[in-house]
Amino acid sequence: MNVLATELPGVMIIEPRVFPDARGFFFESYHAQRYAAAGLPDRFVQDNHARSVQGTLRGLHYQLQIPQGKLVRAILGSIFDVAVDIRKGSPTFGRWVGTVLSADNKRQMYVPPGFGHGYYVIDTLAEVEYKCTGFYQPEDERGIRWDDPTLAITWPGREPILSTRDQALGFLDAHGTELPAYRP
Repeated sequence: MNVLATELPGVMIIEPRVFPDARGFFFESYHAQRYAAAGLPDRFVQDNHARSVQGTLRGLHYQLQIPQGKLVRAILGSIFDVAVDIRKGSPTFGRWVGTVLSADNKRQMYVPPGFGHGYYVIDTLAEVEYKCTGFYQPEDERGIRWDDPTLAITWPGREPILSTRDQALGFLDAHGTELPAYRP
């Protein structure tokens, strides 16, 4: 596997080694020892699976007191996946990185605890699986608007399909103490 660092410390793109043949392909989507050797978590406690139609935008979500790291991949279709550093005091606070994850490229993105996460569905349909380092705590979940002008994320679409909850999210500057702390 090939692990690519991004401009945001801790956010990594993983390109697995794929073995194609006449029957299809094979690859390891996770191997605790290899991922740990590459600086990624070797323990995940929850797997999530989401199916969404084209134009859906999920996010930007984070957990405040019990943050989750996420290892994200698309198993059907393609998405534009985004991580945002929202840790108070971080030298990269407010910066984001995005990449296309698809069933074809088989790439993954690791989003560390303390980062906001969201994705936009590019294809007609996409299925996304992600492993989490912490359990989901609904009372701890927070979010930031997808179109926050201070973040200026370049999403592939301008009028996404949003959940009612995501439509009601506030801008980053309104969160104040509701942001994770930076721990170097």
